[in-house]
Parts: sequence; structure tokens; C-alpha cells
Amino acid sequence: MEMILTSADCYSKYGDPHKEKFMTMWDVPTTLEIGVIPKRIYCNHDLILPLSGAFRSLIDTGIVSELKTWDGCFNIRFVRGSKTVMSLHSWGVAIDLNAFENQMGQVGKLSDGFVNCFTQNGFNYGGNFSRPDPMHFELRKDRI
Repeated sequence: MEMILTSADCYSKYGDPHKEKFMTMWDVPTTLEIGVIPKRIYCNHDLILPLSGAFRSLIDTGIVSELKTWDGCFNIRFVRGSKTVMSLHSWGVAIDLNAFENQMGQVGKLSDGFVNCFTQNGFNYGGNFSRPDPMHFELRKDRI
């Protein structure tokens, strides 16, 4: 069962996303540097351990070659189509990958192995949402 993180959960734990108290500049360790991933990522401090695990899994399984683009993490904005619900990107607890071939509402092109590298490290996969968003990975509720 997925433990879905909500914007209400993020408001409760982190407060107003505009204050950015929960954000940090993460210097990605050289052992986890993957060509398309920035060497420094501005993200929520709670994202670092799960994202490190996902990157390590991609490298260890050889699936890392499927990672073609890093399409962002922190972006204060509403969920697409909403004027009231903040996106989890607003708190830096969600990332987008390979957006050019994994558009919202489409079937994703990421392999099950790739998705597993993230879900086994504390993420929910947007491709499984009722409105599929296969570029999107977000922390599970139990990881904040």
C-alpha cells in the first residue's frame, strides 16, 4: 500500500513553502554522480537519504543508462489544474525525470526496474497515480 504524502502533510511538518527553512543545497557525492544529475541539488533535507539510495540502486543495477534528463525538484507552484493545492515540488520532496518521454496522462517509458530503484527507497511513482504522471517521483508519507 502506498503511503501518499499530501500538501497538508507538508504544511504540517515544514510550514509555508515560501520560507524554505527545510531546504538545503546537497552536494551530490562523487560516488553518486550520474551524468545528467546536477552536482548540487537544492532540495528538502528529507529527500537526501532516499534519493541517495535510489541513485545507488540505479548505478548498482546498471539501470542508470535509462536516466536521460533531470527535470527538477524544487518549484513553488500549485498542482497542475488546481488553484488551491500546492505541488509537493513546493517543499522539494518530489522530482521529475525523463520528462520529454513521460508526460502527464501518458503511459511512462521507464522500466519496472528503474521505477523499483525509487519505490524501494521511499518514493511513490507518479505513473501509478489516478492521473498518471510518469516523470514524477515523490517521497512517501513515512519518509518525512
